[in-house]
Amino acid sequence: MNPTLPLDNVRIVLSHTSHPGNIGAAARAMKTMGLRNLYLVNPKLFPDNEADARASNARDLLETAHICNSLQAAIGDTCLVAALTARPRDLSHPTLDARQAASELIKHARYAPVGLLFGRESAGLTTPEISQCQLTVHIPASPNYSSLNLAAAVQIMGYELRMALEDTVAVTSPENQSELASLREIESFYEHLEKIMIQSGFLDPRQPRKLMRRMRRLFARAGLEKEEVNILRGILSAIDVEK
Repeated sequence: MNPTLPLDNVRIVLSHTSHPGNIGAAARAMKTMGLRNLYLVNPKLFPDNEADARASNARDLLETAHICNSLQAAIGDTCLVAALTARPRDLSHPTLDARQAASELIKHARYAPVGLLFGRESAGLTTPEISQCQLTVHIPASPNYSSLNLAAAVQIMGYELRMALEDTVAVTSPENQSELASLREIESFYEHLEKIMIQSGFLDPRQPRKLMRRMRRLFARAGLEKEEVNILRGILSAIDVEK
Protein backbone atom coordinates (compact mmCIF):
# COMPACT_ATOMS: atom_id res chain seq x y z
CA MET A 1 0.00 0.00 0.00
CA ASN A 2 1.25 3.47 -0.85
CA PRO A 3 2.66 4.92 2.40
CA THR A 4 1.84 8.50 1.27
CA LEU A 5 -1.94 7.88 1.43
CA PRO A 6 -2.62 6.66 4.97
CA LEU A 7 -6.16 8.05 5.13
CA ASP A 8 -7.05 5.67 2.30
CA ASN A 9 -6.12 2.84 4.67
CA VAL A 10 -8.51 3.97 7.42
CA ARG A 11 -11.90 2.26 7.70
CA ILE A 12 -14.84 3.74 9.54
CA VAL A 13 -16.85 0.75 10.77
CA LEU A 14 -20.41 1.29 12.04
CA SER A 15 -21.87 -1.69 13.85
CA HIS A 16 -25.64 -2.33 13.94
CA THR A 17 -26.62 1.27 13.21
CA SER A 18 -30.34 1.68 13.85
CA HIS A 19 -31.09 5.01 12.15
CA PRO A 20 -30.17 5.39 8.46
CA GLY A 21 -29.86 9.16 8.85
CA ASN A 22 -26.89 8.61 11.15
CA ILE A 23 -25.16 6.60 8.42
CA GLY A 24 -25.61 9.47 5.97
CA ALA A 25 -24.41 12.06 8.48
CA ALA A 26 -21.38 9.91 9.30
CA ALA A 27 -20.55 9.67 5.59
CA ARG A 28 -20.70 13.45 5.29
CA ALA A 29 -18.41 13.83 8.31
CA MET A 30 -15.97 11.36 6.77
CA LYS A 31 -15.81 13.10 3.42
CA THR A 32 -15.03 16.49 4.94
CA MET A 33 -11.95 14.94 6.54
CA GLY A 34 -10.78 12.98 3.49
CA LEU A 35 -11.94 9.55 4.67
CA ARG A 36 -13.71 7.36 2.15
CA ASN A 37 -13.86 3.75 3.41
CA LEU A 38 -17.21 3.11 5.10
CA TYR A 39 -18.05 -0.36 6.44
CA LEU A 40 -21.51 -1.18 7.80
CA VAL A 41 -22.05 -4.24 9.99
CA ASN A 42 -25.68 -5.38 9.90
CA PRO A 43 -27.32 -1.94 9.63
CA LYS A 44 -31.03 -1.96 10.47
CA LEU A 45 -32.01 0.07 7.39
CA PHE A 46 -29.71 0.60 4.42
CA PRO A 47 -29.88 1.75 1.68
CA ASP A 48 -32.44 4.37 2.64
CA ASN A 49 -33.59 7.79 1.45
CA GLU A 50 -32.88 9.34 4.84
CA ALA A 51 -29.25 8.24 4.60
CA ASP A 52 -28.98 9.81 1.15
CA ALA A 53 -30.52 13.07 2.36
CA ARG A 54 -28.23 13.38 5.39
CA ALA A 55 -25.13 12.51 3.36
CA SER A 56 -25.65 15.51 1.05
CA ASN A 57 -22.64 15.54 -1.32
CA ALA A 58 -21.14 12.45 0.29
CA ARG A 59 -23.58 10.03 -1.33
CA ASP A 60 -20.69 8.49 -3.24
CA LEU A 61 -19.43 7.07 0.08
CA LEU A 62 -22.80 5.42 0.62
CA GLU A 63 -22.73 3.95 -2.87
CA THR A 64 -19.33 2.35 -2.22
CA ALA A 65 -20.02 1.34 1.40
CA HIS A 66 -19.19 -2.26 2.31
CA ILE A 67 -22.15 -4.11 3.87
CA CYS A 68 -20.91 -6.89 6.17
CA ASN A 69 -22.80 -9.60 8.02
CA SER A 70 -20.19 -9.85 10.78
CA LEU A 71 -17.56 -7.71 12.44
CA GLN A 72 -14.85 -10.12 11.37
CA ALA A 73 -15.83 -9.60 7.74
CA ALA A 74 -15.29 -5.87 8.20
CA ILE A 75 -12.00 -5.89 10.10
CA GLY A 76 -10.44 -9.31 9.56
CA ASP A 77 -7.69 -8.08 7.24
CA THR A 78 -6.80 -4.96 9.25
CA CYS A 79 -3.72 -4.78 11.46
CA LEU A 80 -5.16 -2.46 14.13
CA VAL A 81 -8.71 -1.55 15.21
CA ALA A 82 -9.69 1.00 17.84
CA ALA A 83 -13.11 0.78 19.48
CA LEU A 84 -14.94 3.98 20.46
CA THR A 85 -16.55 3.65 23.87
CA ALA A 86 -17.77 6.13 26.46
CA ARG A 87 -18.15 3.65 29.30
CA PRO A 88 -15.44 2.15 31.52
CA ARG A 89 -15.14 -1.60 31.03
CA ASP A 90 -13.82 -4.45 33.12
CA LEU A 91 -10.76 -6.05 31.54
CA SER A 92 -10.67 -3.30 28.94
CA HIS A 93 -7.84 -2.91 26.46
CA PRO A 94 -5.47 0.05 26.69
CA THR A 95 -7.55 3.22 26.41
CA LEU A 96 -6.32 6.30 24.56
CA ASP A 97 -7.91 9.68 24.06
CA ALA A 98 -8.98 10.70 20.55
CA ARG A 99 -5.69 12.44 19.71
CA GLN A 100 -3.47 9.62 20.94
CA ALA A 101 -5.53 7.01 19.13
CA ALA A 102 -5.46 8.96 15.87
CA SER A 103 -1.68 9.20 16.01
CA GLU A 104 -1.37 5.45 16.60
CA LEU A 105 -3.77 4.61 13.78
CA ILE A 106 -2.05 6.90 11.28
CA LYS A 107 1.32 5.37 12.12
CA HIS A 108 0.11 1.93 11.05
CA ALA A 109 -2.18 3.16 8.26
CA ARG A 110 0.90 4.18 6.28
CA TYR A 111 1.49 0.50 5.55
CA ALA A 112 -1.68 -1.51 6.25
CA PRO A 113 -5.45 -1.16 6.75
CA VAL A 114 -6.68 0.04 10.15
CA GLY A 115 -10.16 0.60 11.53
CA LEU A 116 -12.22 2.76 13.86
CA LEU A 117 -15.21 0.91 15.26
CA PHE A 118 -18.41 2.69 16.35
CA GLY A 119 -21.34 0.93 18.03
CA ARG A 120 -25.09 1.19 18.35
CA GLU A 121 -26.58 4.63 18.96
CA SER A 122 -28.40 3.54 22.10
CA ALA A 123 -26.02 1.03 23.70
CA GLY A 124 -22.64 1.41 22.03
CA LEU A 125 -20.39 -1.59 21.47
CA THR A 126 -20.74 -4.97 23.12
CA THR A 127 -17.96 -6.57 25.14
CA PRO A 128 -17.38 -9.27 22.47
CA GLU A 129 -17.04 -6.56 19.82
CA ILE A 130 -14.50 -4.65 21.88
CA SER A 131 -12.58 -7.87 22.54
CA GLN A 132 -11.83 -8.09 18.81
CA CYS A 133 -10.03 -4.71 18.91
CA GLN A 134 -6.61 -3.83 20.27
CA LEU A 135 -7.42 -0.37 21.65
CA THR A 136 -10.33 1.50 23.11
CA VAL A 137 -10.79 5.21 22.48
CA HIS A 138 -12.45 7.74 24.74
CA ILE A 139 -13.43 11.21 23.51
CA PRO A 140 -13.14 13.59 26.50
CA ALA A 141 -16.39 15.47 27.07
CA SER A 142 -18.26 17.30 29.80
CA PRO A 143 -19.12 14.97 32.68
CA ASN A 144 -22.46 16.75 32.89
CA TYR A 145 -23.42 15.61 29.40
CA SER A 146 -20.94 13.36 27.65
CA SER A 147 -23.26 11.80 25.06
CA LEU A 148 -22.08 12.33 21.48
CA ASN A 149 -24.20 11.32 18.52
CA LEU A 150 -22.66 8.97 16.01
CA ALA A 151 -21.84 11.50 13.29
CA ALA A 152 -20.29 13.89 15.83
CA ALA A 153 -17.99 11.14 17.10
CA VAL A 154 -16.99 10.26 13.53
CA GLN A 155 -16.32 13.94 12.80
CA ILE A 156 -14.08 14.35 15.85
CA MET A 157 -12.06 11.24 15.06
CA GLY A 158 -11.81 12.22 11.40
CA TYR A 159 -10.44 15.61 12.40
CA GLU A 160 -7.90 14.06 14.76
CA LEU A 161 -6.79 11.62 12.07
CA ARG A 162 -6.26 14.45 9.63
CA MET A 163 -4.31 16.49 12.17
CA ALA A 164 -2.20 13.45 13.08
CA LEU A 165 -1.39 13.00 9.39
CA GLU A 166 -0.32 16.62 8.98
CA ASP A 167 1.65 16.67 12.22
CA THR A 168 3.67 13.58 11.36
CA VAL A 169 6.90 14.49 9.61
CA ALA A 170 9.40 11.73 10.32
CA VAL A 171 8.02 8.24 9.77
CA THR A 172 9.49 4.79 9.89
CA SER A 173 10.48 3.56 6.45
CA PRO A 174 8.59 0.53 5.12
CA GLU A 175 11.79 -1.49 5.13
CA ASN A 176 12.15 -1.04 8.88
CA GLN A 177 8.45 -1.24 9.74
CA SER A 178 7.47 -4.51 11.40
CA GLU A 179 4.37 -6.00 9.82
CA LEU A 180 1.59 -6.42 12.36
CA ALA A 181 -0.56 -9.53 12.22
CA SER A 182 -4.02 -9.05 10.75
CA LEU A 183 -7.01 -9.41 13.05
CA ARG A 184 -8.01 -12.54 11.15
CA GLU A 185 -4.62 -14.08 11.94
CA ILE A 186 -4.92 -13.05 15.58
CA GLU A 187 -8.44 -14.49 15.85
CA SER A 188 -7.15 -17.79 14.46
CA PHE A 189 -4.41 -17.72 17.09
CA TYR A 190 -6.99 -17.14 19.87
CA GLU A 191 -9.06 -20.08 18.62
CA HIS A 192 -5.94 -22.27 18.57
CA LEU A 193 -4.93 -21.08 22.05
CA GLU A 194 -8.37 -21.78 23.49
CA LYS A 195 -8.37 -25.27 21.98
CA ILE A 196 -4.99 -26.15 23.50
CA MET A 197 -5.91 -24.67 26.88
CA ILE A 198 -9.05 -26.84 26.97
CA GLN A 199 -7.13 -29.95 25.87
CA SER A 200 -4.59 -29.44 28.65
CA GLY A 201 -7.29 -29.05 31.29
CA PHE A 202 -6.18 -25.51 32.08
CA LEU A 203 -9.40 -23.98 30.75
CA ASP A 204 -12.89 -25.11 31.70
CA PRO A 205 -14.77 -25.41 28.38
CA ARG A 206 -18.01 -24.52 30.18
CA GLN A 207 -16.64 -21.14 31.28
CA PRO A 208 -14.02 -19.95 28.79
CA ARG A 209 -15.00 -16.33 28.33
CA LYS A 210 -13.50 -14.54 31.33
CA LEU A 211 -10.05 -16.09 30.98
CA MET A 212 -10.04 -15.65 27.21
CA ARG A 213 -10.89 -11.94 27.64
CA ARG A 214 -7.83 -11.66 29.86
CA MET A 215 -5.69 -13.40 27.26
CA ARG A 216 -7.00 -11.07 24.56
CA ARG A 217 -6.14 -8.09 26.71
CA LEU A 218 -2.61 -9.41 27.28
CA PHE A 219 -1.86 -9.95 23.59
CA ALA A 220 -3.60 -6.72 22.54
CA ARG A 221 -1.05 -4.82 24.63
CA ALA A 222 1.75 -6.66 22.86
CA GLY A 223 0.76 -5.57 19.34
CA LEU A 224 1.55 -8.95 17.76
CA GLU A 225 3.55 -9.04 14.55
CA LYS A 226 3.00 -11.68 11.86
CA GLU A 227 6.21 -13.48 12.71
CA GLU A 228 5.33 -13.52 16.42
CA VAL A 229 1.91 -15.03 15.71
CA ASN A 230 3.57 -17.71 13.58
CA ILE A 231 5.95 -18.52 16.44
CA LEU A 232 3.10 -18.76 18.95
CA ARG A 233 1.05 -20.94 16.61
CA GLY A 234 4.10 -23.15 16.13
CA ILE A 235 4.44 -23.61 19.89
CA LEU A 236 0.76 -24.49 20.18
CA SER A 237 1.02 -26.97 17.32
CA ALA A 238 4.03 -28.63 18.96
CA ILE A 239 2.02 -29.39 22.10
CA ASP A 240 -1.25 -30.24 20.34
CA VAL A 241 -2.13 -33.70 21.72
CA GLU A 242 -4.77 -34.31 19.02
CA LYS A 243 -2.44 -33.99 16.02
